[in-house]
Amino acid sequence: MSSYLSANEVENLGLKFVGKNVSISRLATFYGVDKISVGSHSRIDDFCVLSASKSEIIIGEYVHIAVFCCLTGRELIQLEDFSGLSSHVSIYSTNDDYSGEFLTNPCIPIEFSAVRSSPVIIKKHVVIGTNSTILPGVTIGGGAAIGAYSLVISDIEESTIAFGIPAKSVKKRKQNIYNLEKTLRERYG
Repeated sequence: MSSYLSANEVENLGLKFVGKNVSISRLATFYGVDKISVGSHSRIDDFCVLSASKSEIIIGEYVHIAVFCCLTGRELIQLEDFSGLSSHVSIYSTNDDYSGEFLTNPCIPIEFSAVRSSPVIIKKHVVIGTNSTILPGVTIGGGAAIGAYSLVISDIEESTIAFGIPAKSVKKRKQNIYNLEKTLRERYG
């Protein structure tokens, strides 16, 4: 038996949308499948958790989500075409208030908590390094790269390399990726 679901098994997951040539590990876990879309030529590896609550998780084409990634929250999480998450990346569109003024965790009735929810958008050709965390309300601009072990708490401009806690832009990233995308699409669609 393959470690990836067959095309028929992927189709039977009940995803909102699924493209062609999608690889999903048998060991990945989905919650709110009817709100999750996976574009063509994308791959989701072992032990990933995708949990769509109130809004959607939209995964574009040619997206790779490596082992042990977590995408969760009440608002939209979108990974545009050619983006990639290295292992152990966590993306949250919902986050508790850690100040001590409110109770925390999803088991608490809403009137006792101060949860912040806001969409997270990962634009085309973004790569996010291992063990990085993206918090609610962040947009990472097209062609940006986030270094390993980074905490992204605010928007990252397009075509930059950023890293740290919190992540800060340090230099521009080369943009040949857009030429390569054009060539790939011409050859393979």
